[in-house]
Amino acid sequence: MIVALLGDIHANLPALEAVIAHAQAHHVQQYWNTGDFLGYGAFPNEIFDCLHHIGAVSIVGNYDLKVLNFPTKQRKWKKNKRPGKYLAFKWAHEQLLEENAQYLRSLPEKLEMEIENRRILMVHGSPESIDEMLCDKTPVKRLENLAKGSQVDVIVCGHTHQAFLRQVQDVWFVNPGSVGRPGDGDPRAAYALLDIRDDSFGVQQFRIDYDIARAVDAIRKAGLPEAFAQMIQRGYDLETLDKILASE
Repeated sequence: MIVALLGDIHANLPALEAVIAHAQAHHVQQYWNTGDFLGYGAFPNEIFDCLHHIGAVSIVGNYDLKVLNFPTKQRKWKKNKRPGKYLAFKWAHEQLLEENAQYLRSLPEKLEMEIENRRILMVHGSPESIDEMLCDKTPVKRLENLAKGSQVDVIVCGHTHQAFLRQVQDVWFVNPGSVGRPGDGDPRAAYALLDIRDDSFGVQQFRIDYDIARAVDAIRKAGLPEAFAQMIQRGYDLETLDKILASE
């Protein structure tokens, strides 16, 4: 079984289309999406059509929940969220079609599956929290506790926008990176292929060139902040981008 691991698409349709084309060339049989469909990108509804077309199995991300909860949280968030993030929540909520909002509400925060006698848990953040960030620098002890508590063979996660692969106590932790808004300074789309067979297990991580100019142009035409376009062009999050721009 060859599975394409996708995550953190953030409404970037050109990046998603390029990743799917690459995955199809590798004879992928399933697509799994770790969530964060929305935010920053200019294609909040089109990416749902694309994922539905390929039959992707998805969970909800923390950003998706913020967009869904915007009506009840907007006063609080206007005071304590960065203006750029607040605007991203607001714009995505206003643009999102009700049918796609309902689909997001139907998704679980985690999903456990069994393939070729291997138990796999898909989460957005960690098995214990949708907001927890797991990465190369996460202490081994923390990963050991998560591995023990989950009782699975593979944990697929997202949220950090940085790909990583670690094995702790015979449990593999796999983060495919971000399709639509990488955070490591490389603007190319990221995803991974999971190859699961009776006698073997393998992960390949990829960076894919795509039409960044199309994604950036759509952001500008939508009237979204220039910072959102710069995030796509440079491959950084808002906080890192602010520091870079301030030093230039």
